[in-house]
Amino acid sequence: MLILITSVGIVLISSGICSGAEAALFSVPIIKAKQLADTKKTSALMLLKIRQNMSSPISTLVVLNNISNIVGSIVVGGIAMSVLGNKWIGIFSGGLTFFVIIFSEIIPKTLGERHAETISLFIAKPLAGITKIFTPILWIIEKITMPITKGKATAFTTNEAEIKLLARIGQEEGVIDSNESNLIQRAFKLDDLMAVDLMTPRVEMTYLNGQSRLRDIQGKIVNSPHSRIVVIEETADNVVGVVLKDELLAAIVNGKDESDVSTFIHKIHFVAESTRADKLLSIFQQTRQHLAIVVDEYTAVRGVVTLEDVLEVLTGEIVDETDRDVDLQAVARDKFKKLPVE
Repeated sequence: MLILITSVGIVLISSGICSGAEAALFSVPIIKAKQLADTKKTSALMLLKIRQNMSSPISTLVVLNNISNIVGSIVVGGIAMSVLGNKWIGIFSGGLTFFVIIFSEIIPKTLGERHAETISLFIAKPLAGITKIFTPILWIIEKITMPITKGKATAFTTNEAEIKLLARIGQEEGVIDSNESNLIQRAFKLDDLMAVDLMTPRVEMTYLNGQSRLRDIQGKIVNSPHSRIVVIEETADNVVGVVLKDELLAAIVNGKDESDVSTFIHKIHFVAESTRADKLLSIFQQTRQHLAIVVDEYTAVRGVVTLEDVLEVLTGEIVDETDRDVDLQAVARDKFKKLPVE
């Protein structure tokens, strides 16, 4: 009887280990595996390697599980026959099946899902070694199953909507806070919005004529709420550059108010009105400028867009003590509505 109990225990434990290991490996996201691999620990690196190619390790676990269940059942059945006789073999088989379902499937897989990371790291190295030993068997299995299983693997996240949903779920479960969730949600707006959506319209642009003397426009410079002011020649469609307000004020204070605005001009970048917000961010980084002129398909000036406009997509409105109007686009629309109809 002791031999029978021991053999049943071996079957249940070996099958349970395989079932739990399989559930644990599938429960560790590939992203989590990559994060663990950054620690450079051997078990973590092995786990990442397994998660990047699951077919062979999982086949190994399936083979081991079936060997345990099938061979174990045959061996246990033979022992049970000699110990219990034909009278009790049917009841024993039913009981063994019940115990396999409970102790080799349901409980191990539940524990594997709940403690996926710990179990996966523990079994990664042994599983990799056993998989190498089973290579000839796995090669045969792969050739037999390839016509059915071949095809492109499904990506972990398939689209933007899934990532947004994960962010919301993470916030609800307390994994990330509301600010982090909102930032993730807003980040996706960067490729949905264009320069024309973010710009300050032309009617609200502050600009100076390049030929003007500083003394003649001193009041306009002082009262400007902007640290960078667009410079034009003749009309607003002929933008030639940008000047820094503090440089103009410094020149006035130092007695250089006879100088023309063009003396202090800096290069300015032009972007199409259809330029996406994420591209604008790259342009500002590359050019090391915080302001660009938005033009239409005919190169006519539509308005001005700044680095702050792009960052506000992520953070919401940024308003300081010099901002008289929060939404200059709304102000421009109101002015347009008040224009007389011919």
